[in-house]
Amino acid sequence: MARIALKVDVDTWRGTREGVPALVALLRREHANASFLFSLGPDHTGRAIRRALRPGFFRKVARTSVVEHYGWRTLMYGTLLPGPDIGRREAATLRAVRDAGFEVGVHCWDHVRWQDGVAEADPAWTEHQMVRALERFVDLFGMPPRVHGAAGWQMNDAAYRLEAQLGFEVVSDTRGSGPFVPVDAQGRVLGPPQLPTTLPTLDELIGRDGIEVANVDQHLLAMTLRAEQDQVYTLHAELEGMRLMPVFQRLLRGWRAQGHALVTLGALRAALDDATVPRRCPAWGELPGRSGLVAMPGAVFAAG
Repeated sequence: MARIALKVDVDTWRGTREGVPALVALLRREHANASFLFSLGPDHTGRAIRRALRPGFFRKVARTSVVEHYGWRTLMYGTLLPGPDIGRREAATLRAVRDAGFEVGVHCWDHVRWQDGVAEADPAWTEHQMVRALERFVDLFGMPPRVHGAAGWQMNDAAYRLEAQLGFEVVSDTRGSGPFVPVDAQGRVLGPPQLPTTLPTLDELIGRDGIEVANVDQHLLAMTLRAEQDQVYTLHAELEGMRLMPVFQRLLRGWRAQGHALVTLGALRAALDDATVPRRCPAWGELPGRSGLVAMPGAVFAAG
């Protein structure tokens, strides 16, 4: 059977202080490995209200009970309330994840700023955001990060290039069906091989086509029942680490019953044969249940 890499995106202060320790405890009980990717700077979740003009935004908010999962206080950070510095306040929490034996890496510096700004940002802005996150990671862990997974699956060409320049080796910034090497229009390699998120997330599924909290795990398990190709599943500390933890526990047990190994992104990268990975130009696309565009692979690059 396949390996399923569990990629934990940690977006908020509340998700860090409450969801992360709960997930660490659950994963250890279930004998599952995972990669935790942290937001390391200010929590400005409240500024996400600017996404209200995107098609499908309010439908997504209604389906996924944003207030229930995030709480009113988190939804005011960066607007009515100052945004707490996650890395400074939760340094011990983050280091405890590494000390528990899990892979740790960078999600972003400022989640909302990256998700809403990087697609149109220039290289200088992009570098500033990535270097701030990298420097905070070094301050916290005493070593440079190897793993990067972009907030909101939002990237630009400079970000792909900077991943290589800044020493990231394991990257999962995109959505797609399998690994690819990002290249520019001339076929020049932009950055390390991408390990895209291949499976839909809970917030993309719940409330659509008869899928509810009670049966969403069965929908995902049906997708992996006979999977032989490695998969990447992205979960969120604010969802699976809190109110949706029972769903995630059922998923973990279901995947193990199907015979899948639950691993880190680094384990998938180590098993990848770079010579066989297709080269693709990064593109933008839509996903069912998600508002806005996300980074994903385009057509396979063909020289000449």
